[in-house]
Amino acid sequence: MMQNLTTDQPGRLLAIGDIHGCLRQLETLLARVAPTDQDQVVFLGDYVDRGPESAGVIDTLIDFGRTFPATVFLRGNHEQMFAGYLSGQDPSVFLLNGGLKTLASYHNKGLWPIPQAHRDFLDSLVNIYQTGDFIFVHAGLRPGRSLAEQDDMDLLWIRQEFINTDYDWGKPVVYGHTPLEKPRLTETRMGLDTGCVYGRQLTCCEVRSRQLWQV
Repeated sequence: MMQNLTTDQPGRLLAIGDIHGCLRQLETLLARVAPTDQDQVVFLGDYVDRGPESAGVIDTLIDFGRTFPATVFLRGNHEQMFAGYLSGQDPSVFLLNGGLKTLASYHNKGLWPIPQAHRDFLDSLVNIYQTGDFIFVHAGLRPGRSLAEQDDMDLLWIRQEFINTDYDWGKPVVYGHTPLEKPRLTETRMGLDTGCVYGRQLTCCEVRSRQLWQV
């Protein structure tokens, strides 16, 4: 599902990379960036799995969205796996990709069964978002295809086919999914997954000015 929002937000356009249950880093990063009602924040997906506090991250994001209703929450492949698990699909893919830590975080917070508000949050996520000047997506885009022709699996899972080409969709693509040692900021790509859950940093970028905050 594509989301296009026409907003009159006069402030910053901020994008935040993959969180993966790293609640402490998320809270610290948000405190440093200090979003206001004038800003719009786009979260690039992968809020859960592998890290210790996925349930707390979802709680924080739900509250953040209530406070800042212009916020956009993209779906990552890990949210896709989590939603599949909750809908009764084969659990093995979810559990083998960090899902056990996600479930443990819910048990540790006494949030079992998983709250309906969290299920609703997962259902509300969008696969791609664009403004007049930027495209935001979790994993990337298939080169040679227009935005309307993109496949949802590519939006959530593509990696090398997107990364290893300079194909230009007419505006920079802001993405996460592929862990990097530092942000990738080129004319056509802005990669912001800097591997927080692997002991590196959680990154926020003001995409117009390319100012960075990292925790």
